[in-house]
Amino acid sequence: MSRDVFITSLGKFLPGEPISNEQMEEYLGKVRGRPSRARSRVLSQNGIKSRYYAIDREQRSRYRNWDLAVNAIQDALSRSPITLSEMDLLVTATTQADLVLPGFASQVHRALGGPACELASLHGICSAGMQALRTATLQVATGEAERAVVCASELVSRLLKAGHYEEVAGDKDALPFDAEFLRWMLSDGAGAAVLQDKPHPTRMSLKVDFIDIRSHANKYELGMYVGANRGKDGGFGTGWIDYNSFSEAAAAGVFTIKQDIRRLESLVTLGVDGFFALVDQGRIKPKEIDWFVVHFSSHYFKQPIVSLLEKGGIHIPEERWFSNLSTRGNTGCASIFLMLEELLNEGRFRPGERVFCMVPESGGFITCYAMLTVVAPSRAAVPELSSAAPAPMAEPGPLPLAPKEGGDPVREKLVRELTHVWVDFEAKLQKVPVIEKLVRGVFTVEDYRELLINMRQQVVEGSRWIARAASSITAEHLALRSSFIRHARDEHRDYEMLERHYVSVGGTQEAITRAPKNIGSEALSAWMFHRASQENPFDLLGAMFIIEGLGNRVARRWGLAIREQLGLQDEQVRFFLYHGDNDATHLDRLEGALGSGILTPELAARIVKTAKVTARLYLLQLEELGHV
Repeated sequence: MSRDVFITSLGKFLPGEPISNEQMEEYLGKVRGRPSRARSRVLSQNGIKSRYYAIDREQRSRYRNWDLAVNAIQDALSRSPITLSEMDLLVTATTQADLVLPGFASQVHRALGGPACELASLHGICSAGMQALRTATLQVATGEAERAVVCASELVSRLLKAGHYEEVAGDKDALPFDAEFLRWMLSDGAGAAVLQDKPHPTRMSLKVDFIDIRSHANKYELGMYVGANRGKDGGFGTGWIDYNSFSEAAAAGVFTIKQDIRRLESLVTLGVDGFFALVDQGRIKPKEIDWFVVHFSSHYFKQPIVSLLEKGGIHIPEERWFSNLSTRGNTGCASIFLMLEELLNEGRFRPGERVFCMVPESGGFITCYAMLTVVAPSRAAVPELSSAAPAPMAEPGPLPLAPKEGGDPVREKLVRELTHVWVDFEAKLQKVPVIEKLVRGVFTVEDYRELLINMRQQVVEGSRWIARAASSITAEHLALRSSFIRHARDEHRDYEMLERHYVSVGGTQEAITRAPKNIGSEALSAWMFHRASQENPFDLLGAMFIIEGLGNRVARRWGLAIREQLGLQDEQVRFFLYHGDNDATHLDRLEGALGSGILTPELAARIVKTAKVTARLYLLQLEELGHV
């Protein structure tokens, strides 16, 4: 089984403000209090003008690496067709995690939250991000995962702090160049992507055509490393964990990150050779490349790449090249995500364009290539629900209750307290995953079917608990009993509309009628029947306030948004339009009940409590859609 795979959203996180070349030593510090001799030389060649650090001027960490990752993932999810609760695979990449153990994916998952899901931690240097992307792509392509989140995050500035170099420097005037070189090359940042088997409904996506990764460590010495020193023979000496103590290892300088710059030229040849191989295999046609997105650690290497390509008969015009090295710095395995994020989210891509990505890595001499195709949205964008006009029949305020003429302190206090309950409920409602997707304009047919199943269960149970409440009302309140009975009679057939909607969008009658309640629905139903079974359960006016208030104030907007986002007809969302237009009548009964003389301070307090519990359980049933 193999399916198409799409990057449906990209996000980023860059800590703090951009740091200029002149500010770098203010953050990294001066080794032995002396300015660096190598800094200007390295910066003149790498072309970096600014970068980001997660440490401050006192070299204190303001973030952990998993914080960078979590922020990037949340940014990607904010543009995604999915919510965090729908993630079923998390793949992470980094050069150095916050903890030695466990895997970085576990560290990120703990900080991120979300559901139980499969994890994969890819540890490396620049290529780790592409390895993570390929791992997730294969999972989605085979159907092992449906909604994967991938993140590459680097927090290298902690390794570059002056204090780590003090003992290495000793009384010498300068650090060894291979140790100091990377202090002026590397930056902090994180990028993230969401992968699915279908494109984004309202934004452009990137279809993954192929990802090709090859390690050449079998032929080349490792070029970037931490944990040992290289001897004169080119081999590695004692590893950090083999020293008698960590302080002894630190004094030997094995914890400083080093780059064997003599081996970098070989990487250019190796990377271009892999490109030539893909051309010869017919997997890429250079003339069809619209964007040549290349990760290189220094602009110094761009011209050698250009020259070697042209010697091989391949010319890629300058305007097709893209790198944000000068403004982001070298963010290692996160760099490819940060380049694609900038191009996609700033609107540079056009549907049908081909994007070729190339990531060579000097640490393990790994070459990575990917071909992506820009894909148009699957449907036209519609206004987000949060910006839509309110339903025409909705009251201007959050509550339909009006102060009683002449003033009634108990009633007025009840109105104030119910207002607080409603405002809190409505704010939390926007954050429920299924409603959040509707608000963001990425609601799917699958989401609608799940919502319809939930609504049917609620409506079927609703008329029953209202009838139960009516039977619990004693003889001296016959007028209120009649009002409850009329309410139950009005709504007892509404579930049939929901069934018709469900079948019209691809569901079956059997599926919606046999679907079990989710955890939240069970809790809400049990709570309603519990309260309805009490003698004179007038506190259920608080429950009616929440549920009928939703119909009056929210249902029509939901219906219109669902209709527009899914391209449906009015008859396929009639339940929501009907309740938006008619639930004001039901709320009039609430007004009548409160004006019938039953309201006391004790009952008002119970009404508020019941409203609070009902609101929380209503949110729970929406949060648990699909979980039985």
